[in-house]
Amino acid sequence: MSYTNDLDNPELYFQVKTYAGNNSGSGQAITFDGSENMQPDFVWVKCRDVGHAHTIYDSVRTSPAKNFLKSDDNIAERTVALGSFDSNGVTFTNNDGFNNGSGNYVIWGWKAGTSFTNDASSTGIGTIDSVGSVSDTAGVSIVTWTGTGSAGTIKHGLSTAPSAIITFCRSTGYHHSTFHHKNTSAPETDVVYLNLTNATADDSGFWNDTLPTTSVFSVGDDNSVNQSSETYVAYCFSERQGYFKAGVYEGNGNADGPFVYTGFKPAFIIAKKSSGTSHWLMMDNKRDPFNVADALVVANDADTESNWGTDRKIDFLSNGFKCRSTSTEINNSGATHIYMAFAEAPFVNSNGVPTTAR
Repeated sequence: MSYTNDLDNPELYFQVKTYAGNNSGSGQAITFDGSENMQPDFVWVKCRDVGHAHTIYDSVRTSPAKNFLKSDDNIAERTVALGSFDSNGVTFTNNDGFNNGSGNYVIWGWKAGTSFTNDASSTGIGTIDSVGSVSDTAGVSIVTWTGTGSAGTIKHGLSTAPSAIITFCRSTGYHHSTFHHKNTSAPETDVVYLNLTNATADDSGFWNDTLPTTSVFSVGDDNSVNQSSETYVAYCFSERQGYFKAGVYEGNGNADGPFVYTGFKPAFIIAKKSSGTSHWLMMDNKRDPFNVADALVVANDADTESNWGTDRKIDFLSNGFKCRSTSTEINNSGATHIYMAFAEAPFVNSNGVPTTAR
């Protein structure tokens, strides 16, 4: 098992941090705690103890970043200045979503970093023009485009097909259509919505019943991904050994739940029961540094950690995670659960050194 191009250290591409808001008139600089500096291109923030909305910024939609999206609501992007993306974190202005003086927060940050502009008619890649930022090493890209109203293909910038794609309509309030390559036996035909609890739905209007390729992903004519003249952004993730996994598991309904192998020690997990109604559960290694982990927020709701209780439990392990709950949202017997996991450390690095459990 070997890793190249810096994936021995996932902190070069993904970091988590908790912090307290200060509501300072000059804002607040948030510096990541990792062993390496990382300038993010995509940040997702949630207030933990006050019911403020999730806020999502990236470096592609505006520079400096001024427009945020909400994962928990189907609204267009809102113009509220972030501040700046810095060499090892971000600087926030004052807003309840990320710097209220009475709030405690968690921030998840990803690095992309290499910009691209694709004129589809000139390059022959895709049929819809796109602009983006990509790290092929980490398998992450941020892609923007303007809808055409007709099925087409969009360059994602990666060298491998995306395993998960989360889309937002920036200009109008549509649901956040999400693709997951293990969701069903034919994931190209199906969609789940990040802002809803709904089970998987079958509809060709989203991905045009076509799997992503090594160069493009497909969109149909559904308004949430491709209405004429509306603007969109997609966050694309492709599996990378020791860093990112988009997988699936079947629940057993027992407190001694299934073990899910990722091949790395997770730092952040998003999970949802996709075969039935369920929230999008979000857990990480900073809010819960010890097992059993049960501090969570959910992507589709603005509520606080405390209001979700402690009955959705998992263990973060050196090579995956294990369900420790009978909750139907994390471990429904016989149900399909999808997840996306990002690494704290590979199970074994390129020098053959295993990571430690916690």
